[in-house]
Amino acid sequence: MDRTVLTLPADLPSVSLTGPQDSYIRAVESAFPEVAITVRGNEVILRGPSDSNSRVKKLLSNFLTVVRSGQPLTEDAVRRSISMILGDGNETPAEVLTLNILSNRGKTIRPKTVNQKRYVDAIDRHTVTFGIGPAGTGKTYLAMAKAVQALQSKQINRIILTRPAVEAGERLGFLPGTLHEKIDPYLRPLFDALHDMLDPDAIPRLMSSGTIEVAPLAYMRGRTLNDSFIILDEAQNTSPEQMKMFLTRLGFGSKMIVTGDVTQIDLPSHQQSGLSVVREILEGIDDISFMDLTSEDVVRHRLVSEIVDAYGRFDAEYGARPTSRAAKPRSLRSDR
Repeated sequence: MDRTVLTLPADLPSVSLTGPQDSYIRAVESAFPEVAITVRGNEVILRGPSDSNSRVKKLLSNFLTVVRSGQPLTEDAVRRSISMILGDGNETPAEVLTLNILSNRGKTIRPKTVNQKRYVDAIDRHTVTFGIGPAGTGKTYLAMAKAVQALQSKQINRIILTRPAVEAGERLGFLPGTLHEKIDPYLRPLFDALHDMLDPDAIPRLMSSGTIEVAPLAYMRGRTLNDSFIILDEAQNTSPEQMKMFLTRLGFGSKMIVTGDVTQIDLPSHQQSGLSVVREILEGIDDISFMDLTSEDVVRHRLVSEIVDAYGRFDAEYGARPTSRAAKPRSLRSDR
């Protein structure tokens, strides 16, 4: 049984590291039951096997780096940090949790998981990036944050956000109302994200000037998009032909991000998803990256991750075969 001591800075309140009622320390002890952790003044004393002590010390040192950066620890950040230390990736919790993408009105947008950081890094390194994963993994939100960052740093001249209006079959002319009223329900999630990243007063001005454009996928046809940051959301609801049409809009000085979830395809059952086949077609082409996010990257309520996993298990077991019990036919005549 080894003894390891981590000394905290004198100006750092120990509660910022230990959490309310030592909740962060208890979470670490739960993940490393072989290590006993004691906090005395500005010292954290670890008693356990040498290799486990080393990992816990590395974890707590990363907590210190995060706190010293001005970002408060949360239970979610602690849980994700523990997963990173226990995982086999090279990234440390501090590298992931202190990577600031964008700040607005006191709120800073940053990746929260290793895969999210790799996704952000892929966007920086590649012209075309595919972010594929379940709902809540931040694939669209982070892409939009990178788009706003690129606009503010004058790397590009405009942002174009698009998604297929699949529920309407993109035949928007048959829907009542003005064009804005027709497309608003399909594009509302993109508007909501914009409001987190820009001053509300600036959004109408940027949209009226064409600096930010939010439009259905059908409106991309026939265009060449130069010096732009282009995001296609809900790409699982594109056909292969629509996917090809979108990707060939790429102009000089532009970046493209394609996001989607191949488990949530809303197309008619006979129609193939463009997102499902695009990897097979394009993988291996230089400057195109495919990034997969999983339920471990879900940044909504903890239950969302478990729900995604539960549906995945159900689909794996029952998705390719009929249900075990046939539905009992119901008589059309009422019993009298």
